[in-house]
Amino acid sequence: MVSLSRKLLPSTSALAAFDSVARLGSFSAAAEELSLTQGAISRQVSGLEEQLGIALFDRTSRGVLLTAAGEDYAKAVATALAQIRSASLAVMTKRHSDQLNLAILPTFGTRWLMPRIPQFVARHPEITLNFATRIGMFDFDRDGIDMAIHVGPMGEKGPDWPGAECTFLMEEMVAPVASPAFLNTHPIGKGEDLLRMPLLHMASRPGAWTHWFESLGVAGTPAQGMRFEQFGSVAQACIAGLGVALMPLFLIDSELASGQLVEAFPHQVRSPSAYYAVAPVSKASFRPVVAFRTWLLEEVGRYGEEVVGW
Repeated sequence: MVSLSRKLLPSTSALAAFDSVARLGSFSAAAEELSLTQGAISRQVSGLEEQLGIALFDRTSRGVLLTAAGEDYAKAVATALAQIRSASLAVMTKRHSDQLNLAILPTFGTRWLMPRIPQFVARHPEITLNFATRIGMFDFDRDGIDMAIHVGPMGEKGPDWPGAECTFLMEEMVAPVASPAFLNTHPIGKGEDLLRMPLLHMASRPGAWTHWFESLGVAGTPAQGMRFEQFGSVAQACIAGLGVALMPLFLIDSELASGQLVEAFPHQVRSPSAYYAVAPVSKASFRPVVAFRTWLLEEVGRYGEEVVGW
């Protein structure tokens, strides 16, 4: 025995078949529209009539006509199916379009960006952020990334990332830093002294030390030393007393404030590298990308005015 609740909830297949026949006035036309056989359409509609216990069509030699009950039901079903389609499209769109897959630089991401992310979430609760760590260029499509925070050369051209749009975010000031204990055993009186020190290098900034010495007017080749991929690792190596590192000062605010690190020599220089928001051209108008870029530029502007004094 079929329960009343079951009778009141016909299958969407049966409703779609009925809706198509009601609109087109033909079982064969409905079969073509739904890519089914005419027999399948006929069985769906007959099963629906049996389930409801009422005739929805008058079948004649000239075709099918809606009964009075069928006309009322057809209007209601058309509205219900339209709402279901709209709801399905909305949830599918939300699932795919309201997610932003963002590639971040490890230290910049954890130290500068992440503390500010709650503000973006509060403004755009409809956008889900997914984070991935990437250093250097990569294939956006292959990695499924919508946008990246990237370090590239300073200047009008910025980084040469094929097929992508690069939006300048901020520059950085760098200075040589070390632990107080290291400086106690390796006193530095002038810039030239650093040429003989164990220097720590970033793999992504191979010319950083050379640029710093040149800005000071010091001739000579910087000493070879340990090489790292992340600034966080460099900072820890400095704290451990392994050498002197050329660090973006805004990334080590906490270490400088606590005294774990100090400037090894009082000469800050503008880095030849800068930070950019990068997105593939195909995602230029992608709503989450536009929203995040807009918010990010606002945060950079606020940081520049309130903290750095740009």
